[in-house]
Amino acid sequence: MVVAELRPWRAARPHVARFANAVRPRLARARAATAPRVTRWASATKPQVTRVGVNPWPYTAVAATAGLVLAAGVVTAAGPWDSSGQRTAERDRAAAQDGAGGADHGVGPGLAGAPRPAPSAASVLTGLGGAGNAVRPAPAGRDLAGVLDPLLAAPALGDRRGAVVVDLATGERLYGSGADKALVPASTTKIATAVAVLSALGADHRLTTRTAYDPATGKLVLVGGGDPTLTAREDSAGQAGLRTLAARTAAALKERGVRKVTPAYDTTLFAGPELHPIGVNDNIAPVSALMVDEARTDGSTSGPAPRAADPAADATRQFARFLNGHGIGTTDPAPGRATGRARTLASVQSPPLSALVERMVTDSDNDIAEALARHTARAAGERADFGGAGRAIRAQLKKLGLPLKGARFEDGSGLDRDGRLTAHLLTRLLLTAADPARPELRPTLTGLPVAGFTGTLSGRYADGAAGIVRAKTGTLTGVNTLAGTAVTRDGRVLGFAFLASGTADATAARAALDRAATALTASR
Repeated sequence: MVVAELRPWRAARPHVARFANAVRPRLARARAATAPRVTRWASATKPQVTRVGVNPWPYTAVAATAGLVLAAGVVTAAGPWDSSGQRTAERDRAAAQDGAGGADHGVGPGLAGAPRPAPSAASVLTGLGGAGNAVRPAPAGRDLAGVLDPLLAAPALGDRRGAVVVDLATGERLYGSGADKALVPASTTKIATAVAVLSALGADHRLTTRTAYDPATGKLVLVGGGDPTLTAREDSAGQAGLRTLAARTAAALKERGVRKVTPAYDTTLFAGPELHPIGVNDNIAPVSALMVDEARTDGSTSGPAPRAADPAADATRQFARFLNGHGIGTTDPAPGRATGRARTLASVQSPPLSALVERMVTDSDNDIAEALARHTARAAGERADFGGAGRAIRAQLKKLGLPLKGARFEDGSGLDRDGRLTAHLLTRLLLTAADPARPELRPTLTGLPVAGFTGTLSGRYADGAAGIVRAKTGTLTGVNTLAGTAVTRDGRVLGFAFLASGTADATAARAALDRAATALTASR
């Protein structure tokens, strides 16, 4: 079972090895400095393994190893690690390798001339836990101000800015400038969405798509469960599969002697307009409780793409074709509703919410964000539309005692320019997700892109802070934001939020934000 779940790591080996070689010197410095803090953190937030299987999200292989090699970045070493328990299993597997490098995982010799293997997880964690040195103090505020003030004053960052840096272990604010300015957050909004939905529903919650059959009318209803990751691909890769649902449904129909049905689709789980306020846009599909592969029409899995105008109808047409392949005849699908007479025939479930949140944060996935915002609305008893989702997110964060002055939640993705957050709130969200008493919120942090390696930071930080910064990016016209974590030279884990509005050159603004985050990693 463990061997099967390690397969996704093989493709990531070269990247992981390069990553390890780049950060090994910094890791050595961090080991002695962070031992007591990591030990306390790990004991308080031991990962909960819910199920063992193949990791559904390929990118988590790299992110997981980055977290283990950078175990000094304690936010990565805690909490529910993924939907299958892969990271925990990998740690146990590495511990049994008797000195084998973490990049090898015991699967055979590396290629000639390839980078040396990364350290195995066991030795890294043992080294961190075994040192007895006292943890050095966090960087002094005046020292950070001297470094950050000129960097954040760069003209590339426009005329409105907000910035906060905190110590994630103590909660102490180390730097603040425009901390309470309510600015357009862009996709850093997804940090708020993640914390809200995880606190409302829990990390193990799954989304169910089902079929219901009414023998009196011959109508077979495909009932949307609000799972944008439902896939029609042959290899579902751990996601809920439409083909699987069709096969199970066809078998159940045949048991009843039914060979032809009238397909219909039920999207009533969500309410209100499906079209995002920005209008038709390749960055997001119409928000529907029923869609397949995020309604992408070009076979892509992330990033901008053309979308089906009616995701539910498109999904049901594909479902009908799969039924046909199993010998079930169908007519043209139409909107419908599963009535009390209809009986559920089959169902499929999404990966747990922890995995969906990680994917949303890593890839800045707008479709997942809007779906999870609506699920937050349903959990709060609000109408599952844009307005209800915004009210529910605010209410959930208020329950957590977070500072909401000036905050406006217009959507779950951050595409709406009317949304507002403060740097103060963003860093408090990071602090809350890092709280050992709230392990269910940890996917908010474990999903953060790794600088230079994963998600929306894969093409950034080629020099300096690659692997040391993990952050959620945000970009709209005239808006550039960055919020996440950075590991200092002495092994401290800092949370930061940088917001900039009125930017004229997105490339220059991103570079300025990256320089500011990199400066944190060089601080003592």
